[in-house]
Amino acid sequence: MGLGIVIAVGGTPDTELSDAVSVEVFESMSEMTTFRIRYDLAIQEGDFPALVDARLDPGSEVAVIAPLNDKNNYLVKGPVTAQQIHFVHGGGGSYVEVSGADTSIAMDRETKSTVWTDLTDSDAVSTIFGQYGYTPDVDATQAGHFEAKHTLVQRESDLSFVRRLARRNGFLFWITCDENGIETAHFSDKSAIDGGVEQSPLTPLGAQPLSAIAAGTRSIHVLMPVDDSGDLTARGEAALIDSGWFIRATCQTSVNAMSAIIRANSLVSLRGVGTRHSGKYYVKSVRHTIDPSAHNMEIELIRNAWGNP
Repeated sequence: MGLGIVIAVGGTPDTELSDAVSVEVFESMSEMTTFRIRYDLAIQEGDFPALVDARLDPGSEVAVIAPLNDKNNYLVKGPVTAQQIHFVHGGGGSYVEVSGADTSIAMDRETKSTVWTDLTDSDAVSTIFGQYGYTPDVDATQAGHFEAKHTLVQRESDLSFVRRLARRNGFLFWITCDENGIETAHFSDKSAIDGGVEQSPLTPLGAQPLSAIAAGTRSIHVLMPVDDSGDLTARGEAALIDSGWFIRATCQTSVNAMSAIIRANSLVSLRGVGTRHSGKYYVKSVRHTIDPSAHNMEIELIRNAWGNP
């Protein structure tokens, strides 16, 4: 009995490699998606062919595809980064576990020294996405960086730089693939001069957000220099967004039970847990575990309000 998934190498489905023992894909908010694929090791002519198979070598581009409702759902696409090998005396029970990550790992290979001027954070992000061939899905940011004031300085890899800009604007960064394998890089929000903000700009997923439940004033200091109210307001909103996720839940289900594949960075509706906690939740992470018996999903949910709106 097969796994019901397709493994593609270099964009081409591979029937032999699709006959894996098990597959695990982990996708999480603000993290690169990772995968692990396990294969039994067979002995042929005194060697283990899977261990010298170029399709499983580091750098080989692998995609895990879950067909459902006449659509190819790319759970992950990216290079192999490592192999973990388990040997059993005599060969029986030996296996290799091939692991890797989505293509954003390529953005983390080189530390750069760059000064960005006369642009916004989102302008810099769009430029970087173009360098890696991604289709950009970039929401505009408020912060501007000009040579006469404070320029935007990069002293890290492109991946760390984009993540830093996402955090300080209250944005998320992640990579998705459409059913044709075309990749989109998302840099999206989650909806006077002192820069003060009274509440998170993110739409509450329930009737009462944290600000209505936990009364009182809280404040933080912005450590990095800012030049205008737009930049400072963006930092304030980002801090409120991060602190607003005060409800967390975990659950397990399967593709068979849901007739759907749940993905990170999406909204789901949770029912049957009472009037306070039933309602819309944001999917923070999904661990897909696929074996011959089922495609199971271990899901972490977060919410910035309780009650039904």
